[in-house]
Amino acid sequence: MDFITGEILAVDKPLGWTSFDAVKRLRGAIQRRLHVKKFKVGHAGTLDPLATGVLIVCTGRATHRIEELQNGSKEYVATLRLGATTPSFDLEKEIDATYPYEHITEEMVREILPRFTGRILQIPPVFSAVKIAGNRAYELARKGEEVKLKAKPLEITELEMLDFTPPSLTLRIVCSKGTYIRALARDIGQALDSGAHLTKLVRTRVGETKLENCLSLDDALQLIGTCPLEFPDSPQKPAGLSEKRDKMETNPTGKE
Repeated sequence: MDFITGEILAVDKPLGWTSFDAVKRLRGAIQRRLHVKKFKVGHAGTLDPLATGVLIVCTGRATHRIEELQNGSKEYVATLRLGATTPSFDLEKEIDATYPYEHITEEMVREILPRFTGRILQIPPVFSAVKIAGNRAYELARKGEEVKLKAKPLEITELEMLDFTPPSLTLRIVCSKGTYIRALARDIGQALDSGAHLTKLVRTRVGETKLENCLSLDDALQLIGTCPLEFPDSPQKPAGLSEKRDKMETNPTGKE
């Protein structure tokens, strides 16, 4: 693999990890393999810690493609709990209010879903990375400060009900960059004259990359540690790489 010219790795982000945690772990493995102290690695689209699924990680010069990859459509399978809300719209925070949900029928759900397809405006969650005067919204929210966010345009091209077993509702969602599925859960709950929050979220596709083609994080780390290394033809190498190139080519594991 040529991490310098650039590799694109599709990883199934583990539950409880931030996207930054996953990137940091992969970057560290690449740095150890290349014997460098600094190396550029980034991801194309953040996943919340409580979400799993497709995380596209770019290395070296392939990080220039991050914006292009982020712009691809994304597919999710989301499970909502009807009749209760949380401040974060997911399981990060405890339930703060409960509502009746017994009146909600499968027919009602099918009737309201078209309201959330096409070009819509969505107010992001206050517990999000949206910046307000240089500060992240979640930083202000965690301090107990009032956070007001403006609605942003986005597009949901497909919204399909997969299962309705009250109080649980499972949806398949195909949407554009910038869509907060947590906020969609909030809005659907309100549209059903109740409340709702996200209990499970899996990103099943980013662009043409599907979850079934992703590596587990452990498999990605093993691949980085054991794959044959290739190097670009350019004489320009990251600091600390050129003097160890010959040694690494004959000893690709990097172990003495």
